[in-house]
Amino acid sequence: MTVEVDEARLDDAAAIAATDPQGMLRAVATSAAQVRMGITAAQDAGFADVAAVGRPRALVVAGMGGSGIAGDVLAAVAGLTCPVPVVVHRGPGLPGWVGAADVVAAVSCSGTTDETLSAADEAVRRGATLVGIGAAGSPLARRCEHARAPLAPVAMQVGPRATLWGLATPLLVLGARLGLLDLGPGDGALEAAAVRLEAVAEACRPDRESFVNPAKILALELSGSLPMVWGSGQVGGVAAARMACQLAENAKYPAVPGVLSEAHHNQVVTFDGAFAGASADDDIFRDRVDDGAEVRLRLVLLRDDDDVSSVRARISEDVAAQRSVPTTVLRAEGASAVERLASLVCLIDFATVYLAILQGIDPSPVPPIDDVKRRLQALD
Repeated sequence: MTVEVDEARLDDAAAIAATDPQGMLRAVATSAAQVRMGITAAQDAGFADVAAVGRPRALVVAGMGGSGIAGDVLAAVAGLTCPVPVVVHRGPGLPGWVGAADVVAAVSCSGTTDETLSAADEAVRRGATLVGIGAAGSPLARRCEHARAPLAPVAMQVGPRATLWGLATPLLVLGARLGLLDLGPGDGALEAAAVRLEAVAEACRPDRESFVNPAKILALELSGSLPMVWGSGQVGGVAAARMACQLAENAKYPAVPGVLSEAHHNQVVTFDGAFAGASADDDIFRDRVDDGAEVRLRLVLLRDDDDVSSVRARISEDVAAQRSVPTTVLRAEGASAVERLASLVCLIDFATVYLAILQGIDPSPVPPIDDVKRRLQALD
């Protein structure tokens, strides 16, 4: 199997505009603005008042797809020092143990997701503290109004996957108010993350040519490969999951996510399999139009290094190189966990859109998801 691409598209403004008519690239570039709007939305919604009930037994984040990953962001940023469990629930209803001692954050970008609405209804029924994050005037917003629960309104950018920071920022503010994580004085870590997102967006903007644009370079490296994406450290795992989802939805492209060191106990064995063996010296700028090479594994390491994870990541690179599996390394940058995550996610988001454009694919539509939803609705 081969993947046909046209590298010239990445530096052709007209081709980019034609392939991305709904403006997914522009939506990704709004990430910093989403953080700042999310801070304001959380403050105006009165999330600080939720802390008056005291620290919860657990914080349950109910959400699906691009909304659900906001809960993963919160769990990763809170980290191992979080004093209570942060549970991301993807599905209808709630786990049986959830009750009045818990906080349930219902996250739905559209405010119409059936599973999330079901979770919100169940939270009210059980007497849990409900918080909403989603579209104003939506069914979720009405449920929050009836339950006298705060709602942080979210303005969708093309789709939930392009609105990550609009969804995750209110959750992070909520976590800080509940004492689950420290965002610094005045939530300064969020502003630092916004500045980092602006810097990445500047480096990855469409008019920066492929040889100096890190997102376009990454897209070229990924093209024609089967990416095995491994995250290390505090935020690397959630970044790896995000990359796999963004490759699927934006580029319609498969990937296998993993986390170190768990991947060393299973996924690493694929380096001796049928998809391994590509040259580590592969030229990412070669002419791929007439390239008959088969799809091969590419290891993508998302490194958020501490002393232990740094060693594991280096071992991963060595084992891959010994088996001629090419490796791409992306390193998180920033002082706080949320800033480091932002540095990885923003680059990933741009790269997956560029990979779609490289293949001549519109990144915005998701027909299989729409088809599944229609079929499920027909069963009701």
